[in-house]
Amino acid sequence: MKRQISILLPAFMLLLVLESSLAWAKDHAPGVLPPLFNGWKMEASSLKTSTDPAAADAADPAVLQEYGFNAVESATYTRNGRKMEIKAARFNDASGAYGAFTFYVQPQMGKADIGDRAASSNSRVLFYRGNILVDAQLEQITAMSAADLRALAEVLPRPHGSLAALPTLPGNLPQQSRLPNTERYILGPAALERLEIPVPASLVDFSKGPEVVSAKYRSSSGESTLTLIAYPTPQIAAERLRALQAAFLPGVFKRTGPILAVASGKIPLAEAESLLASVNYDANVTWNEPAKPNPTEDRAAFIVAEVLLVVIFLAIALAIGLAYGWLRVTVKRLVRGRGQEPPEDVEIIRLNLK
Repeated sequence: MKRQISILLPAFMLLLVLESSLAWAKDHAPGVLPPLFNGWKMEASSLKTSTDPAAADAADPAVLQEYGFNAVESATYTRNGRKMEIKAARFNDASGAYGAFTFYVQPQMGKADIGDRAASSNSRVLFYRGNILVDAQLEQITAMSAADLRALAEVLPRPHGSLAALPTLPGNLPQQSRLPNTERYILGPAALERLEIPVPASLVDFSKGPEVVSAKYRSSSGESTLTLIAYPTPQIAAERLRALQAAFLPGVFKRTGPILAVASGKIPLAEAESLLASVNYDANVTWNEPAKPNPTEDRAAFIVAEVLLVVIFLAIALAIGLAYGWLRVTVKRLVRGRGQEPPEDVEIIRLNLK
């Protein structure tokens, strides 16, 4: 018993060390914001980090959680007597950062060439890069401000694989007559209600796993809204369409595959139908094999297949030979054990050629 305890004790201590090491690594994970970029230096005392979404946005923490909020960092940078306040929110994937960007961007903001997408208004610049959303407040705008923020975007860590993929649903929004910076990508009821989307969350039913995108359009009667709701299957979309129609929700409806399209607001019926006609679902088919194989890869695969085939045939021949030899030896022993000579068909035919 003492020996068992002496063996288990070191193992238990090792597990404690590993657990504490993992906890330390989690608490001391590399930060998002760099200490220096393009001549801008971070004030070490200004760096603040938090995993609480309320620290990133006290008014809408639930919205950030729906987008997959992970952590937030904020810091003050200085260069040549000027200051820049940077807040960087990290999300689980690029879709979350893109969705948060569409939640915060304002129609009056101008387009900027920073990161994956950016918008600016006076001294404020909002952009996202991969799964990180950056809100920058500049004390003074200069000709190099955009270049400075592009340098910041380049040093931000990036996600890999499926985490870097952006949602495809916004690509179904028609471009014609769309008002700039009105695109909104939504993953939960909090953002839907906060953005005042004209389709209630109870009818969208987020328990079915949908994603929503909405945008404003210019019509002859004023401003209208186009809302697209994508469900996992066409069957769920058909069931939700019946629910929308039964609720007598104002607007014009259409279903294309797993996507529901709703045109609402100040828009004539003919224009609403024309807008909906431009929304069509195209199923994406992915081939597991390339359409045109690489000849080099084909030759290598052919040689490997030939070698494997030869090895298999040799193994079969060896197995048959061993089985035949074992069978002959066994038959001879059985026959001689009974005091008889083996039959001629059991013996190997020999040719005495001299």
